[in-house]
Amino acid sequence: QGLLARISDLLLCRWTCRNCCQKCFDCSCCQTNEDEVEILGPFPAQTPAWLISSQNEDKDGDSDNTISELPPTLQDVSPDRRRSSSDASRSTYSLTRRISSLESRRPSSPLIDIKPIEFGIIGAKKEIVQPTILRKTYTPDDYFRKFEPRLYSLDSNSDDMDSLTDEEILSKYQLGMLHFSTQYDLLHNYLIVRVIEAKDLPPPISYDGSRQDMAHSNPYVKICLLPDQKNSKQTGVKRKTQNPVFEERYTFEIPFLEAQRRTLLLTVVDFDKFSRHCVIGKVSMPLSDVDLVKGGHWWKALVPSSQNEVELGELLLSLNYLPSAGRLNVDIIRAKQLLQTDMSQGSDPFVKIQLVHGLKLTKTKKTSCMRGTIDPFYNESFSFKVPQEELENASLVFTVYGHNVKSSNDFIGRIVIGQYSTGAPESNHWRRMLNAHRTAVEQWHSLRSREDCDRVSPASLEVT
Repeated sequence: QGLLARISDLLLCRWTCRNCCQKCFDCSCCQTNEDEVEILGPFPAQTPAWLISSQNEDKDGDSDNTISELPPTLQDVSPDRRRSSSDASRSTYSLTRRISSLESRRPSSPLIDIKPIEFGIIGAKKEIVQPTILRKTYTPDDYFRKFEPRLYSLDSNSDDMDSLTDEEILSKYQLGMLHFSTQYDLLHNYLIVRVIEAKDLPPPISYDGSRQDMAHSNPYVKICLLPDQKNSKQTGVKRKTQNPVFEERYTFEIPFLEAQRRTLLLTVVDFDKFSRHCVIGKVSMPLSDVDLVKGGHWWKALVPSSQNEVELGELLLSLNYLPSAGRLNVDIIRAKQLLQTDMSQGSDPFVKIQLVHGLKLTKTKKTSCMRGTIDPFYNESFSFKVPQEELENASLVFTVYGHNVKSSNDFIGRIVIGQYSTGAPESNHWRRMLNAHRTAVEQWHSLRSREDCDRVSPASLEVT
């Protein structure tokens, strides 16, 4: 204590213990309490290199200014009290100042200059690649393409139509009403649809002025289960009446669970022998909304249909070409849902096949006539002599007629396959036949009107 303590303080570093001559943070006799830790702060686990180098530089300066750096209050204290408190105050004050001065000398964190990443190939010119944000640019046309016009058109399947009652629909459109019934037979697994009658049908409409009787309609009903419109059935034609009584019963072989997912569509059509048949109105009813096993009868008001004209029917054909023999083989297999041309017994359809080379008719053949049906089965084959070098200029014209004894035959529909095809399905069928020699290629075709064929196919203009 006293002079010896001052001398030891001058000779020894402030970081060395006077008792054991070890570093204060390594010895066990110089542990600080919590208050001193708050004032002085924690010591590092190891002495930094910048701290060791600064100790040698400032050792002499600290020993000369130790007494002068004492606080002024210590000079007024009695010698005994001053000696007892000099060690703690002087060591605490000097160590705090020492740490603050060393903190100011601590080197700051270096600044890192990050440059853009460079990508390149050896021997090639380097190119700096900067990250970019990929954004899709839109034009005004892109937005208008998203609109669906059918959602904004007035159609019978709209929400406004569903919210109306039968009385409101009848007063709004005045297309009449249809009486029908449905029931499912679980024993035989088929659906029974009975078309009973219709009433208050509107007078007929003629678009081309060819209709003779404008006071009475010749109605009949087509029945199908949506979404399958191909396998439909139709009633007989009732002559000159706006209140027809049909009383006809039809069956659809379909599983019960599948029937519940279908929609019954009944379309009332006006028959016209001299022009296209016109749709009067339709009734659609989801079968999931009714009890099919129990069955029931309904009177439903007719609503307008987006389809003003009835389809002409379909024809199933098979084509086969033999290059070695130079023969083009044509099979007329069957037709279905042909346009009805006779009020009493449906139609007596037959098919005429005509071969056209370029714009010249060279050969004509026809099938037998099927009596009283709109779904005829023919299964008849025909062969035409066509050399391979002339095949690319050949066209086949298929025309379906309804036989008429009293007058000329009734035109039903037509298609052209070959060089002057009437549409994409016909061109696809011809292309498939050319790519598959000696192999028969079958395909269904939808019949077209005479006007449509004459407009797109020169070969149709060359036949009668």
